[in-house]
Amino acid sequence: MNGSNRNVFFFALVVAFGGFIFGLDAALISGTVRFVSAEFNLTDIQIGTVVSAPGFGVLFALLITGYICNVFGRKNTLIGIAFIYIFSAISSVLAPSYEALVIARFIGGLAFTSLSVAAMYIGEVSPAKYRGKLVSMIQINIVVGLSTAYFANYLLVELSQSSYQWVSTYAMQDNLWRWMLGVEIIPALLWFLLLFTIPQSPRWLVMRGKESRAKAVLIRLTKNSTLADEQLQTIKTSLTDYSDTGSYLASFKQLLDSRVRAAVIIALTIALVQQVTGINAIMFYAPTVFEQLGVGTDAAFLNAVLIGLVSIIFTVVAIVLIDKIGRRPLVIGGLVTATLSLFMCYVGFSQAEYSLSAEHITEFSNLNTVSGLEQLIGQVYQSDVEFKRALANVFSAAQLQGFESDLIQRAATINAPLISIGIAGFIAAFHFSIGPIMWVIFSEIFPTRIRGVAIPTFAFIASVVSYLVQQFFPWQLNNFGAANIFLFYSISGVIGFILLYKIMPETKNKSIEEIEEQLAGVSVKKALEGA
Repeated sequence: MNGSNRNVFFFALVVAFGGFIFGLDAALISGTVRFVSAEFNLTDIQIGTVVSAPGFGVLFALLITGYICNVFGRKNTLIGIAFIYIFSAISSVLAPSYEALVIARFIGGLAFTSLSVAAMYIGEVSPAKYRGKLVSMIQINIVVGLSTAYFANYLLVELSQSSYQWVSTYAMQDNLWRWMLGVEIIPALLWFLLLFTIPQSPRWLVMRGKESRAKAVLIRLTKNSTLADEQLQTIKTSLTDYSDTGSYLASFKQLLDSRVRAAVIIALTIALVQQVTGINAIMFYAPTVFEQLGVGTDAAFLNAVLIGLVSIIFTVVAIVLIDKIGRRPLVIGGLVTATLSLFMCYVGFSQAEYSLSAEHITEFSNLNTVSGLEQLIGQVYQSDVEFKRALANVFSAAQLQGFESDLIQRAATINAPLISIGIAGFIAAFHFSIGPIMWVIFSEIFPTRIRGVAIPTFAFIASVVSYLVQQFFPWQLNNFGAANIFLFYSISGVIGFILLYKIMPETKNKSIEEIEEQLAGVSVKKALEGA
């Protein structure tokens, strides 16, 4: 690797580390659900609100991210985002109430724009032949962050049950969820400091009329003055229609321009498909999902760790293959695999039965005070929804939070291996296809003059769907059941496959300006008709 490539790789790695912080934030909360719910006595909707608060916060941030990126630059925006992560993590740990925790996490959601800004920055500093790999580093950082969070949660659960003196001294068992959320603080601080070492985006500098500074950055990136001059001229040519006066509004209006219509349709489709197939239901509620298999709480946390490892492995596969076989084959193949895997989950949950015996009841000595349990003995329930409703008729909400996982573990007759393989297959397929490639596509298909508004706009759309998935998943699980949820996700995957198969182009090894020219001549109507 020559000097210029090392520079680009280092800058991309620093920026992509924000994905690690995002992954931590997203997955750490998954381990706290049971404990936060018990401490604050939360309903299903309140649990969803705690988990989805960042997803709600990012919606507001994305409305102004494009403007902030265009005015203050990609680098300065990232520095501000890192500070918000630090503030939110500390506030979450110290939250004295449900409301305070929701507010702290909402503030943290303002920083979730790190993904769209990182994709924007890396796409603008990377050479065409490495852009796919470098933008994909955002996703590998996300999944490493997710895996680290799952492992940290599992480790903290095990430690809280240990006999170490310091565990008792620091009241870990009573404050376990606070320890979990505190894991994020140090990595967020490290990212904040590292961001001061990267340069401004040369394309942003040209947009702001700072050509001499842009050339200096390009020389730093390429180690070649002649090549830097050529790239500078190409960037200037692509920005011919850009005017700094009213630039943000002008950029937004250009999303309706016929020359970028194909790019807009592609971005909209992949943004919806990435989220509506349910990735954040599984990643944000991983232990809760695995508890539905009847494996118990500790095993559910361990399974979440294994899912994190699957995520890492297949994201590495995507990074290795994305610039070799291209974006399109990975997305299309990944959607086929994801859809089949989700359907396997549906089949497994739809065939499940739930029944409690007298022996199951006697295993819980502290259930003796619960009246009405005898009416459940010997009853066979054909779905998780029926079983949970029967439990809700006997237990109070607070009691059910403590016993539900163990009762499901004993009552369920379910094809857990089939569902586990389905979940692992979906996670694998997502992470070698639409997971990392969405950000690569976003960084490639939009002209420089509108990228500052286009990427946050479609990240906003993805975030709206993500927020709805996170907010209502606990309620959906208890009212519609796991089988119907996974059936909906698999149908969404089929629809996404059909659309992207028809309209998604191949963009590997092309400059941003070449992709712009290619898409300007694409007829979306003909593509959808199969022409």
